[in-house]
Amino acid sequence: MQETIQQHQPAGVPPLELTGERTLPDVPAENYWYRRHLAVYEWVAERCAGLDVVDMACGEGYGTAVLAGRARQVTGVDANPEAHEHATAKYTRPGVRFVRDLIETYIQPCDAVVFLQTIEHVKEPENVLAHFKAMAPMAFVSTPNLLTLAPEGADKSDNPWHLREYRAEEFRALCESVYDKVELYGLFHARKLRAHELALRAGWDRVHATLKITKPFYDRFTPAISARDFVLRRGDLDRALDFVAVLR
Repeated sequence: MQETIQQHQPAGVPPLELTGERTLPDVPAENYWYRRHLAVYEWVAERCAGLDVVDMACGEGYGTAVLAGRARQVTGVDANPEAHEHATAKYTRPGVRFVRDLIETYIQPCDAVVFLQTIEHVKEPENVLAHFKAMAPMAFVSTPNLLTLAPEGADKSDNPWHLREYRAEEFRALCESVYDKVELYGLFHARKLRAHELALRAGWDRVHATLKITKPFYDRFTPAISARDFVLRRGDLDRALDFVAVLR
């Protein structure tokens, strides 16, 4: 249980428990997924300098705080009461506020909507995108790549919170059904994660299992992963970890 609870939270901030529905900082075992999401938030933040931004389905609130480092003002929106209470108590910097509401019903004119790693959770994604288009002239939307998340040949991973996962061409078609201009990027491993990827291809799984060092190795390796161990670029999208769409 301790491995799934946030550690070392500020005084007065209730820690959240990892359920699989959203990623969390301050959970060492979750660090890979947190840094993977953080890398995209940091990339988006650089493109939101001076803007009024709405961070839809903001969850724990860490991404809203990252966006606020560059944006003029950021509103984080999430319907979960525990996440909303936590975010409101933890992220109190100027220019940040949190609202408890559904993504389908919250409306606030702004310069950009950010919606990361959530469209795979919704029943009517076209309607959600149309709602965002009515709010802002630009949106940033990300989702995992079915081809690298799910087992080969499967229609979906075993994540129970995901209703649909997308191939690159499917995600582009969804975005183009609502927006006139779609720029699609892929998130890939870089630095030590790229080296680890190559090591796995060379048989690293057999080596660490044979040497019986699996747990001590990953107990050190996983917490050391940073957002710099991911990179966003165009091209080769079938091999991407996640897709990031810039919509106008």
